[in-house]
Amino acid sequence: MKANIQKRGVRTVCAMSGGVDSSVAAYLLREQEREVVGLFMRNGVRVPESEAGKKSCCSTADARDARMVAAYLGISFQAVDLGQEFKSIITYFLAEYSAGRTPNPCAVCNRDLKFDRLISFARELGAETVATGHYAQIEKIDGRVHVLRGVDRSKDQSYQLFCVSEENLRFAELPIGAMEKIKVRALAKEAGLKTAQKPDSQEICFVPSNDYRKLLEEHAVALHPGPLVDTAGRVLGSHPGTEHFTIGQRRGLGVAGGVPLYVVDIVPATGTVVIGGVEECQSLWLELETVNLIGFDPPADRTFRAQVQVRYHHTAAAATITIGESGERTRVEFDEPQNAVAAGQGAAFYRGERLLGGGWIARAERPRGSGTPEVGAQPAPSSPVSSG
Repeated sequence: MKANIQKRGVRTVCAMSGGVDSSVAAYLLREQEREVVGLFMRNGVRVPESEAGKKSCCSTADARDARMVAAYLGISFQAVDLGQEFKSIITYFLAEYSAGRTPNPCAVCNRDLKFDRLISFARELGAETVATGHYAQIEKIDGRVHVLRGVDRSKDQSYQLFCVSEENLRFAELPIGAMEKIKVRALAKEAGLKTAQKPDSQEICFVPSNDYRKLLEEHAVALHPGPLVDTAGRVLGSHPGTEHFTIGQRRGLGVAGGVPLYVVDIVPATGTVVIGGVEECQSLWLELETVNLIGFDPPADRTFRAQVQVRYHHTAAAATITIGESGERTRVEFDEPQNAVAAGQGAAFYRGERLLGGGWIARAERPRGSGTPEVGAQPAPSSPVSSG
């Protein structure tokens, strides 16, 4: 595979996590006769060896796998300690839960580390581009960056790039974005890569147990216990802390009803968790802060149509978006109510397969009844949530 042979000799830093996706990305770059530097980002989180092969992406075992793949490919390899940077992401993660919001650490990591800190490091090495194993696509058209969904929609990761600056994406390459996962694994096997059959990592690399509540406990986060109420304000029970809940959560509520019940509001100030039916968990509009646009300029009246995706596994829904003036929030009005819109998550704008950017959800409508604030009405905590 020697496509793009005109790039022969170009120095490219490839982020290698020790998984199959980044391994194949590095392989494809080497096949283009690039000068490839594999780079592993250490996050400072210790993962038991028994769990390392199953769920992590930054463990000692992962670093070893990445180094072995680099050696097999005959490319140089470095590991960079980003423990302090990851600590800031963990701090943000915990602060969001304390504020009743639902964090999105993967998007923050993409913005601040993989497509910012990593790019700075690459420039220090004299590299012209940075590559990752994301399932998304980047095109350069008339000097602007266009981000497209990955060909494999079941693995598409374009949503997690909504907050990455266009300037940084201009420096990026996504070699496997036009491939399906099954073909990535087949190519890895054909190429003899050690990671060909390695299981996919979990989404949050610094929560190896896959239970963020343990992380809250480890960091002695002060919890906000209080009542569980319905949307009419009737007390249904109590709970140990609002930090244990997210908007749209159905399991582990500690109460039962004749119909499925969901978390529709979280108010840390009073320790209140509001529970309701599916209709009460829907929103027709939301407000965004810190909007980032990618290869797209809004019309003069700042209003446009797009499909909006409000979480990683959400189907983008038709909406009208009005970009706020300086100091004002951006408003998104959906054509149809959307379920479980959570403050703290990202809202990504799409036109078809193309990502136009997005913003961080600050506030969302929900049906009134309990007298509690609307979802996300509490102020956002001080955290590294910015446009990057």
